[in-house]
Amino acid sequence: MTINIDSLLKNADPIVSDILNNALSEKEISADEGLVLFNAKGIDFHLVGLVANELRRRRVGDTVSYVVNRNINFTNVCIKQCGFCAFSRDFREEEGYFLPNEEIVRRAKEAYQLGATEVCIQAGLPPDMKGDMYENICKDIKKEIPDIHIHGFSPEEILYGATRSNVSIQDFLKRMKDAGVDTLPGTSAEILNQKLRDKISPGRISVKDWETVIKSAHKIGINTTSTMMFGHVETLEDRVKHIAKLRNIQKETRGFTEFVPLNFIHTEAPMYKHELHEGIRQGGSGNDVLLTHAVARIMLNNFINNIQMSWVKEGQKMSQLLLMWGANDFGGTLINESISTSAGSEYGQLLRPKEIRRMVKEMRRIPAERDTKYNIIKKFEGNEEMEDKLDTVTDTQFGSYVELIKINKFNYKNPRKQ
Repeated sequence: MTINIDSLLKNADPIVSDILNNALSEKEISADEGLVLFNAKGIDFHLVGLVANELRRRRVGDTVSYVVNRNINFTNVCIKQCGFCAFSRDFREEEGYFLPNEEIVRRAKEAYQLGATEVCIQAGLPPDMKGDMYENICKDIKKEIPDIHIHGFSPEEILYGATRSNVSIQDFLKRMKDAGVDTLPGTSAEILNQKLRDKISPGRISVKDWETVIKSAHKIGINTTSTMMFGHVETLEDRVKHIAKLRNIQKETRGFTEFVPLNFIHTEAPMYKHELHEGIRQGGSGNDVLLTHAVARIMLNNFINNIQMSWVKEGQKMSQLLLMWGANDFGGTLINESISTSAGSEYGQLLRPKEIRRMVKEMRRIPAERDTKYNIIKKFEGNEEMEDKLDTVTDTQFGSYVELIKINKFNYKNPRKQ
């Protein structure tokens, strides 16, 4: 059944109708207009979703992509103490762990043998870190598995590595590229508002430095993702300004591959558990999650093709629904996802390829495996059934975060005491 959006828009609030008509005409939607859409109610709310879905269809069609990858969070020890992070441990705590390079490589090789095309490398910022540690991790992985794509090291980690190496961000990025980094995750963005960052994560990478890392990476041919953490203490105005800032960067560099809204997981977050901020929320509601993805699609439509949902944070059924609200990518299989899991996410650490394909087909879309840069590896257009190597593994094969922090041989050893 084809829905006539034009006729429905005649029943909308005139201001909302004008904004959505402009979006359908491929015009750029301002932050102020995005804010209006975030406040949509009743039929206007549903029309925001319909327009986002139509723009998605025009931009990327009915293909829903996913990547077979593994997250390797090699340490939870961190010098920063961000209010939203339940993953990090101070180096004096017993639950700190640190994976040696041989274990990182083993995990990467295991994933590759199971069909992974990407390893995502992110972790805490360990104290007294050697400046070449990140480079050595990449070199060791590429030596054993030259074909694996290393999607690694957030802007926060790049800044830390540059600082520990006493070189500029630009020079450190060149060294990382030479060591084997292929793309960077655009995490550590949270909300790109310095006043808010100083509140929820004092001492975290500044907005200015985050932009410098991202733009410098794009300049030398390293693509990145882009993200936004929402549903905590930020305002809707903070969100649309954040999205607009990402759009401005993309206009300049064309280096973002995707945008990923990340819902705040409150359960174990220190700033929620200890009520550090008045009015802190438990993440975005269902309607809020839908609108966040839809407004992102509408505002970014002419510049970033791919809107990815986080099944780790939203769960499988909400992720399916988001395919009707502007999203077109299911993200990765992940295999070991420790950061959201430690914060209290209840949706597991692994989503098998066959499960992703099933969910996509249930929404009458076409599942497709992609690589990190959104090149399609294979589409699954018919009713054929196939089983990837990753589909055959048990849930217990890879262990869990709870188990990892108890493994004695991986206990963090403070270098100051060696």
